Amino acid sequence: MKYRYAMVCSSNQNRSMEAHCLLKRHGFDVSSYGTGAHVKLPGPSLREPNVYDFGTPYKQMFDDLRRKDPDLYKRNGILPMLKRNLSVKLAPQRWQENAADGLFDVVFTFEEKVFDMVVEDVHNRDHVHMKCVLVINLEVKDNHEEAAIGARLTLDLCQEIEAAESWEDSVDEIIVAFETKHRRKLYYTISYY
Repeated sequence: MKYRYAMVCSSNQNRSMEAHCLLKRHGFDVSSYGTGAHVKLPGPSLREPNVYDFGTPYKQMFDDLRRKDPDLYKRNGILPMLKRNLSVKLAPQRWQENAADGLFDVVFTFEEKVFDMVVEDVHNRDHVHMKCVLVINLEVKDNHEEAAIGARLTLDLCQEIEAAESWEDSVDEIIVAFETKHRRKLYYTISYY
C-alpha cells in the first residue's frame, strides 16, 4: 500500500475502530483516533455513560464493564466491540494529542462535526512539511450495524484511492464514482501538513 490512513470519530471508538480493523486486515497502513475529551461508552442509562481517559487500555475497559454488568454490556455490544478493539491496538488515542507526528495521506471522519474539528486542527498546525492530506467525511450512524457498513464503504474507497496513479490528480473522479455507486454523499477537502 502506498498511502497512510487515519480513521477519526468522536469519543466512543466504534466507527473508527471498525474501519481500522477491516483496513488492517486488508494490509493498509492505518491508525485510528477519537476527538472527544474522553472515551465515552454507553452505560446503564443515557445519563450514566462510562467515561475513560484516552490511553486507558481497552483490556482495562473490558474488565471494568464485565465486572459492572456483563449481561448488559454483552447485550448492547460494548464488550464485543472492546474485544475487537483490543485485538487492533492497546488503547484509544486522541487525535489532537497523537496525530501530530503522523503524516497521513488520507484522513477519514464519520460525522460532520468531527470532519470540521480535524480540518480546523490540520489548518492550525505549522505547515512545515507542505505535504498534502485528503480529509474525507463519510457520514455513518453510530451503531454496530452501520459501523460495519461504513467500514466496508471506507475499504472500497481506500482501494479506489490506492488504485489511482495519484489521488491528488484524480480525487474528484474517485469521489464522484463512489457517490454514484453507493448513493452516499461525501465531504472532502485537501489540506497541508
